[in-house]
Amino acid sequence: MGVTLIYLRDQGMLSRLLINNELGLKGEICCSARCLDAWKKIMPQPKSRKIAVLGYRSVGKSSLTIQFVEGQFVDSYDPTIENTFTKTITVSGQEYHLQLVDTAGQDEYSIFPQSYTIDVDGYILLFSVTSYKSFEVVRVIHEKLLDMVGNLQVPIILVGNKKDLHMERVISFEEGRALAESWSAPFLESSAKENQTAVEVFRRMILEVEKMEAGQPPSRTSCLIM
Repeated sequence: MGVTLIYLRDQGMLSRLLINNELGLKGEICCSARCLDAWKKIMPQPKSRKIAVLGYRSVGKSSLTIQFVEGQFVDSYDPTIENTFTKTITVSGQEYHLQLVDTAGQDEYSIFPQSYTIDVDGYILLFSVTSYKSFEVVRVIHEKLLDMVGNLQVPIILVGNKKDLHMERVISFEEGRALAESWSAPFLESSAKENQTAVEVFRRMILEVEKMEAGQPPSRTSCLIM
């Protein structure tokens, strides 16, 4: 098949893309609506996704989010502040504009904010493998979340953070996996000190959102140690 170079001028910026001759577009310069339509068919439009990170205090919610967004490890962070971050990432050839809600730490007595259910596409439930308390609280958070959203299915992944602290570990990988399986959710272990693990957590969250939007069942038994 032949390939034609088409130059597309969009908002004053000259972009170049390759398109198949079967579209019937000829020539070197094309600024028409037909070119725009062809470009949109070839180049997937960015999708916007809002992800909330929930968990007990000091489990590494902020550290994991900042590692993903900025590529650096921040050990100390005000645990009482709720922040929103933005990040653009490409997954399976699709560009996503992410809005990440780094929520304030919760406990079993916290009231689940209704704002956490508004326009949120997916939830990362985080606990620390060094804390029994955080493991128990993440169960409560999950129950409260389901109470708020009712029968509506929402994409959720369970993440055991601080896997690098081997000597302090009190929650085994098997325990985390069993809890995730009871929720029909994927389970991952991560370390906020490692950028690769942070990226994989959010990449996996995006994939789960896409699966649910496509009507596919969640990845019940998919587990990953990074």
